Amino acid sequence: MSKTILSVEDLGISFGSNHVLKSVSFEVREQEVLGVIGPNGAGKTVMLNILSGILSPTRGRIVFLGREISKMKITERTRMGLGRTFQVPRPFGNMTVYENILTGGVYGRKIAEEEAAAQAKEILALIRLSARRDDLAGKLALLDRKRLEIGVALASAPKLLLLDEAAGGLTNSEVAEILQIVREVKDRGTSVIWIEHVMQTMLEGTDRVMLLADGRDILCAPPADLMRSKEVGEVYLGAEADE
Repeated sequence: MSKTILSVEDLGISFGSNHVLKSVSFEVREQEVLGVIGPNGAGKTVMLNILSGILSPTRGRIVFLGREISKMKITERTRMGLGRTFQVPRPFGNMTVYENILTGGVYGRKIAEEEAAAQAKEILALIRLSARRDDLAGKLALLDRKRLEIGVALASAPKLLLLDEAAGGLTNSEVAEILQIVREVKDRGTSVIWIEHVMQTMLEGTDRVMLLADGRDILCAPPADLMRSKEVGEVYLGAEADE
């Protein structure tokens, strides 16, 4: 069995009397894609914000690569190997595609510009943006902005990549292109936590899927098993359980 690289134990966060996450526990293994689904307001993005260091948990423990990171700064987590994308891509619009990725390597990974340039070339090929390397990021269509968002996150050479709605708003054929990029990221040895509402991505692009609802991890299972489960029918899809 592959090694566990991330362990989350009894994670919780409250904003006043609003308990967004009550108790969430799970693990991510080496070279694994863990999908996360759940209804709106389940706390999926909040969970990624805690893992990446944007928010501090009210309770719980996060261990990454054998180290407790619950109180670590964002930059420390990035240097350790945590990469992150956002639902709405956030490129530097007045910089080129290449410059965005180069900046991610120089400042996110703290490597020399020459090394970052070689890395950027590889990433551009991986995300299928080599032909658009000199285009301004602010002029890109949604699919290319999504690709670039992944590329910038990869520039810090993450061991664990956190994807937040990477396929949101895309057509079926565009979703297939994001799926292929994630497969190649996994093949390169990177683990992924992928929050998504597009079920095609969860069924075709993950090893396991976790159902998050009411601030708790309800079930974690292989994608086909989870989608057939009573819990998904009741909680996520809003269907009544079979009598």
